[in-house]
Amino acid sequence: MLLGLRTVVYPATDLAAATAWYAQVLGFEPYFAEPYYVGFDVGGYELALQPVELLGELPVTYWGVEDADAALALLLERGAEPHAAVREVGGGIRVATVLDPQGSVLGVMENPHFSVG
Repeated sequence: MLLGLRTVVYPATDLAAATAWYAQVLGFEPYFAEPYYVGFDVGGYELALQPVELLGELPVTYWGVEDADAALALLLERGAEPHAAVREVGGGIRVATVLDPQGSVLGVMENPHFSVG
């Protein structure tokens, strides 16, 4: 079901400061920067920042799946708790999140634009 890592999103209490810090660490600027989301392309994978007010206190790791609806249903069937329903986030990309049995946020991402290497 899981095709591989796609995106990790870190909560930011100060999005501008977090963006500047990651740009310095990575050595390049984000390819996408809006007040609600900042994205860096790191070797074909996404390191993202989102205001804590939108994301929550915990980081979210998104795993690639072929079908977000089917993946969400399977995770819930196997004991995950609902967190956020499947939603389109732009460009045909669909995401959903659950809480695993330990309380960690697990995300699934259906991204028709992603290809490995």
